[in-house]
Amino acid sequence: MWRRIPIDDRVLGRPKHVRGITSSPRSRVWSAEFDGVPAVVKQSVGGSDAEQRYRRELTALRLAGRAEPRLAPRVLGTDPERRIVVLERLPVRRRTMPDWVVYAEGLARLHEVTTAADAGSLLPADVPTDADLAAFRGLCADFGLTTPDDELDPLPRRLSGGHDLVHGDPCVGNALPVDGRTWFLDFEHAALGNGLTELAYLRMGFPTCWNLNVVPADRLAAAEAAYRALRPDAPGTVAEHCVGWLVRGDALVQRAHRDGRDHLGRLLREDWRWGFVGARQRFAHRLGVVGALTDPAVAGTARLARALRERVLARWPDAARPPRKAAHTSE
Repeated sequence: MWRRIPIDDRVLGRPKHVRGITSSPRSRVWSAEFDGVPAVVKQSVGGSDAEQRYRRELTALRLAGRAEPRLAPRVLGTDPERRIVVLERLPVRRRTMPDWVVYAEGLARLHEVTTAADAGSLLPADVPTDADLAAFRGLCADFGLTTPDDELDPLPRRLSGGHDLVHGDPCVGNALPVDGRTWFLDFEHAALGNGLTELAYLRMGFPTCWNLNVVPADRLAAAEAAYRALRPDAPGTVAEHCVGWLVRGDALVQRAHRDGRDHLGRLLREDWRWGFVGARQRFAHRLGVVGALTDPAVAGTARLARALRERVLARWPDAARPPRKAAHTSE
């Protein structure tokens, strides 16, 4: 664990009570105090995109700072040369599971802080590509199934665009319940897009996160209703964004491993674990979610998902359900 913060003392003074905090391989994080003020210090490291992630986070924090009441920590200082940002420390004693209605309301408030006037301030949010669709078709063909291309071909276009501030990785550890509302951390993957791609996390088991969180049906319905109450004009449907997450092979590996490989095709050759959950288990769960969709616009894809899940489980029985400690059912 890193015990010394490589920050210029001219930024906020000499840090005291420094303690390293476990983080992703591409960040170093500390808690510290500057002149008695509790703070969290984050340094972007690793990878050719470290500078981009640093600037992306600063921009997103500035945009999120428009919200009232607040939903992101204040920036106390920066050290651009070392890609360091110093944030106020939130009064969280331990990380707990959020109330899903409050979580969804937090997402809605985050997504609405930006407007069309902010276009270009952040990169566009990732959406499925033609390469993703080709990989998904290849996997289906291996199981003897064909895809409803009239539904899938327009998907990249339908899911692209939008000017909502999307967090990019709104996992449980990055969405903290404080003072009765959700506060968001770690904006290094923030982008501008359609916020429904993140509301779909609640159905899809949090596709960019190390664990698989399953939200009970009654809480899911209440959470989606709460989001829609705050953003009744959000374009599109959650269903099509669920399909978007299903066909994205990169959503089966952590970000450091998203290297352009066909991870859907890789499923046919091997299984691998991310956190406690196997890749085939994640994929089977997502097939189950899409298979249960009732939106007529994705009816063909839902039928395909049901058939594909049956064949996936027949070939890979261990994918039937994740281990108990991985399938975290969140009340």
